[in-house]
Amino acid sequence: MAEWWSIEVFDSSELPARRWKEAHQDTLTEAAVTHGATYWEWHEHKHGVVFEVLFDDDKQWEGFRELPAVRAALDNVPDPVNGLLIYRGRGGGAGSRKPRKPKPAPSASAIELPEPEAERVIRLATAEGGRGGTHPPA
Repeated sequence: MAEWWSIEVFDSSELPARRWKEAHQDTLTEAAVTHGATYWEWHEHKHGVVFEVLFDDDKQWEGFRELPAVRAALDNVPDPVNGLLIYRGRGGGAGSRKPRKPKPAPSASAIELPEPEAERVIRLATAEGGRGGTHPPA
């Protein structure tokens, strides 16, 4: 069964991932095609780039991953510690495999909220030292 794989590269403080993509795009795409990829896509997003590739089986993916050119490209990402994710499936912006269910529309049978009560003001003392009392709001 064909499986998607993703290589996601994030920007670093010194170098945007887009520049890494420009330097390694042709090499990675050619390596994927020559090792059996049936489809591939590049995506740029707010924080980096994603290379999505579709192989018929895991053996093709593993062969692609072990190529010296692929390993060199992955070793050359802008942030080698926190800037590289490799995972099965489509890239982070691909969305879920199932669409979200819509929320139910409001209807006439919805529960009605009660009206707010009038606010009561209680005065504890007056400026003349007299007794306070309960007064309706002014």
